[in-house]
Amino acid sequence: MIGNKKLAALATTAVLAAMPLSALAQAMDAQAMEARMAQLEQEMQQMRDLLQAYQQRDAANAANAAAAPTPAALDATRVAAPAAPAVVMPNAMPGTKFSFGGFIKLDSMYTRTSDGEIADGSAGRLFYFPGATPVAADGKGRSASYTDMHAQFSRFWLGADTTTERGDKLKAYIEADMYGGGSNAFAGNEVITNTYALTLRQAYVSWNNWLAGQTWSNFQDVAALPDTVDFTGPSEGTIFSRQAQLRYTRGAWSFSAENPQTTITPFGGKGARINSGADVMPDLTARWLARGDWGHFTVAALLRSFRYDGHDESGGALSVSGKFNMGANDDLRYMVSGGAGVGRYLGFALGSDTVLDEEGRLHALDGYGGFAAWRHAFSPKLRGNLVYSVAVLDNDTAWTGYEVTDKAQSVRANLIYSPFPKLDLGVELSHAQRRLENGEKGDMNRVHTHVKYSF
Repeated sequence: MIGNKKLAALATTAVLAAMPLSALAQAMDAQAMEARMAQLEQEMQQMRDLLQAYQQRDAANAANAAAAPTPAALDATRVAAPAAPAVVMPNAMPGTKFSFGGFIKLDSMYTRTSDGEIADGSAGRLFYFPGATPVAADGKGRSASYTDMHAQFSRFWLGADTTTERGDKLKAYIEADMYGGGSNAFAGNEVITNTYALTLRQAYVSWNNWLAGQTWSNFQDVAALPDTVDFTGPSEGTIFSRQAQLRYTRGAWSFSAENPQTTITPFGGKGARINSGADVMPDLTARWLARGDWGHFTVAALLRSFRYDGHDESGGALSVSGKFNMGANDDLRYMVSGGAGVGRYLGFALGSDTVLDEEGRLHALDGYGGFAAWRHAFSPKLRGNLVYSVAVLDNDTAWTGYEVTDKAQSVRANLIYSPFPKLDLGVELSHAQRRLENGEKGDMNRVHTHVKYSF
């Protein structure tokens, strides 16, 4: 048995031995407590910072709401806002803005001709080409009918606009469609692939008032063209030409020097029409334009110099055209043109510029044409057009013979429905006539539909 004294001694020893361990534990608890407190203080500071940020945001929103513009002012701001920055190409001039657009167009048409068939694959099967309407003597023609579908007039364009530090305005523009035929036995026909080559329509650069390149002739008023399902609609009465040129525009006036080319009817009309590039002087044009809320009105003049096989001739023509707004839902579009040597500019070269006499000398031929078109909007989504067009050629039959076109005319009516912006669904009925100097004539009737999406 251990004595009480020994037990007391052992207990005292144990207490004394345990005292450093307890102190150590208390010291460790104090350090953990301090670390935890520091962590809590850091989290509290983060919460205070976050709360302050929310308060500053709410205050800014309240200030912006108080200074918000009225709906009218907001709309004005939206209209005036600049376009979103375009992608800049590495080789472009700094600050150049690029734009891209075009449309996809399906043309479908049923055609019936009274006096012969329009050749398959030719221009007359794709759109209204006045010179392609078949003719024959009364009672001797044979009617024909056919259906055609194509997407060749689908189009795309690319533009690049730049304003320099000095304020000079530069613009480049290129446009193409697929109305270019094929390149092999399987392309450009309707047997297998319906593949067609790319066709250059426009390619030009402008610098302030100057323009150089290929675009619509300054003698043509593109803004007066009717809203038709067919590619051009009133072709025979329309001045229509795209070609290389140098143009200067200042205010209401514009002047151009354009690529010359002469079409010639051989003496007596014997043989194919001659296409001569022997001209030296470019075709010269001048135009005056006035526009306003009422529409626009323009007068253009054309001066030409012809040359072939050592012989020279000159010619000139005038064109008056425009658009007149008749209220919110109606407008009238028109064009009247004519003169000596107007040939290839009018009606897709329905008549020649010149004719050769028996001695091989050139003579300018007179021609006249025009159209009138009424456009009516039945609703924001539905519109219709009624169009009449005519061309009369003043041939000297002693030189041209009697197998040249004397007159061509057409009338058309259409309805175009747009279920939503940029999509047009159209149907057009047209009737056309062509007559030769010898009295032969022919009719063409067509139902033409299209689906067109612009982007």
